[in-house]
Amino acid sequence: MSTPRQDPLRDPRFFADPYPTYERLREGCPVQRVPTGSGGRHAYLITGHAEAREAFTDPRLSKDTARFFAGRPSNRDLHPAICRNMLASDPPAHTRHRRVATRLFTTGRVRELRPYITRVVDDLMSAWRPGTEVDLVADLAVPLPVTVVCELLGVPESDRATLAGWSHDLFDATDDSRIDAASHRIGDHLTHLVDTARATPGEGPLHALVRDCEAGGLDPDETVSLAALLLVAGHETTTHLIGNSVLALLRHPETFQRLRRDPHLIPGALDELLRYDSPVSVATFRHSTQALRVGGVDIPAGFPVLIAPGAANRDPAAYPDPHRLDLDRDAGGHLSFGHGIHRCPGAPLARTEAEIALRALVTRFPDVRPALPAHAPTWRRTRLTRGLTALPLVL
Repeated sequence: MSTPRQDPLRDPRFFADPYPTYERLREGCPVQRVPTGSGGRHAYLITGHAEAREAFTDPRLSKDTARFFAGRPSNRDLHPAICRNMLASDPPAHTRHRRVATRLFTTGRVRELRPYITRVVDDLMSAWRPGTEVDLVADLAVPLPVTVVCELLGVPESDRATLAGWSHDLFDATDDSRIDAASHRIGDHLTHLVDTARATPGEGPLHALVRDCEAGGLDPDETVSLAALLLVAGHETTTHLIGNSVLALLRHPETFQRLRRDPHLIPGALDELLRYDSPVSVATFRHSTQALRVGGVDIPAGFPVLIAPGAANRDPAAYPDPHRLDLDRDAGGHLSFGHGIHRCPGAPLARTEAEIALRALVTRFPDVRPALPAHAPTWRRTRLTRGLTALPLVL
């Protein structure tokens, strides 16, 4: 195993199409030591499916970010609500957070939300006219999950577009100061909303979240932290799921035509769409608390470990001919929502939003086509998620 000389996940070619990079790294070794950023820092990158699945459940890989960075020099200034959330903690703190979060996304709760989600899609598409051009990202993929998660949390309508913009900045891979500033804007704003809900009796969604957090043993700061995580994670990846899915279908017209003929296939197609172009390219931060061995590679204690679902989902050892979109494939083992105790609790909601959006698109506008060549779309410059900046369509 040879260590790359430069960070392979910051190359402009990676942001445009990460899969050749992932394939090259995985062929060398499914677990590799790679440089990260500047200053001679390194991490271990996991690109194999079996190895990623194993790592997701290994208790020696901690998500306690504060523990890793304690005593290490840093020029970062993230808001505590952003850097000390459920995704940056281990049990028992993680268990308390997750117990509250999971109640929001039960099968029954998501089923209750279906009519509301359908109305939101109907409202967003009401201005769409055949023969005109729309941007699928700006006109559907962004506002749909933002509206739904803000409704779920009780965020006022007047705040939603602003919070979505700050969330977008939070995933900027090129500007640490922009990320830090966005974290404070989100954290401060949600602190105000949570404090107001706590001080004012009411029966709104945010009041219910505050009560659930108190009953679950979360303190006021942890309540803000959970609200921030649900807001950001609750819409960012769903936006990318919708955009990536539509682009994949446009690039596979026979598959798209199949869904047009039979929209009832859409729920079953989501696993393959999630596998084919995962909205989560690299999972959130982990570090080794003890020496361990993954995929035949020794990982010393004290190193960051990056698990790449985007790479694992294209591992030919798990999925033959992995670069082909195949709706008949059994893709249920994909890792786009993670695996183990940190698996995304909002997965049922994300799937439901994507299903309703895709069904509306193929039934209302069966002849939709890209307004630009299929290779033209531009992608967000972030290694954590994979999503389009825009997707112009002709209806």
